[in-house]
Amino acid sequence: MKLDQAIQERRSIRGFKDKPIPKELLEEIIELANRAPSSMNTQPWHLHVLTGEPLARVRQGNTERMLAGIPPSREIHDHGAYQGVHRERQVEIAVQLFEAMGIERHDKERRQDWVMRGFRQFDAPVSIVVCFDRELLDNTIAHFDTGAMTYGLVLAAWSRGLGAVINGQGIMQSPVVREVANIPEDQVILTCVALGWPDDEFVANSVVSRRRPISNTARFLGFDEQGVMESENRA
Repeated sequence: MKLDQAIQERRSIRGFKDKPIPKELLEEIIELANRAPSSMNTQPWHLHVLTGEPLARVRQGNTERMLAGIPPSREIHDHGAYQGVHRERQVEIAVQLFEAMGIERHDKERRQDWVMRGFRQFDAPVSIVVCFDRELLDNTIAHFDTGAMTYGLVLAAWSRGLGAVINGQGIMQSPVVREVANIPEDQVILTCVALGWPDDEFVANSVVSRRRPISNTARFLGFDEQGVMESENRA
C-alpha cells in the first residue's frame, strides 16, 4: 500500500474480528513506527503490547471501576470539557457514529454500552499501551514525539490490513493498566491503541470523520511574491 493510500483511507476502527494477530506482525509494525522523528533523537516512547489474559484483566478492571462510579484516573493532564468549535467537532463525530449504529438519542442503554466498549478497548484482540519517560512529563515535546510515533504505528498497521483506534478511554483507569501490565514507575501512561482485524459487518467501521479544508487549516505566505520573481526571471 502506498503512503498516500494509507493516509487517505485510514479511519478509526471500533469493531474487530475474533482473530489473533501474530507477534511477528506486531514486531514488524512497531519496527516501522519506531522510525518516528523525535526531538534530538530522544525517542521517549515505550510500548506495552497486551493480548489474551492480561488484556482481559484490564478490561474487567476498567469496567468494574467505571460501573462502580470510580472517577477516571489518568497520568497526564486531562483536556477537560471541549468548548466552541472543538466541541462541535466532537459532537459531529458522535452523531455520525450513533447514526451508523442506529442508536437513538433517548436510548440510554445502548449509548452506555457504546461508552463501555471504549473502556474495553472495543474488544480488540490487542491493546498497545503507549508510555513515555517520566522524567519528561513536563516536557510537552515528549508528548508530541510520542504522538508522532503513535500515528506511525496506526499507519503501519493499516498498511498491513489491520485496523486501529487511538483510545484514551482504555487507560482512563490507569492504576488498573499499570498493575496488570507491570509498567515501570519511570514511565507515564499516555494512551493506548486498540488493534485488530477490522470486522466489515460492524457498521461503525464505515464512518469516516470529516476534515476541514486546508484553507481553514494552513496559511501560505510569500508565494505571490515568489510567483512575481519567477515571472521576472523568465522575462
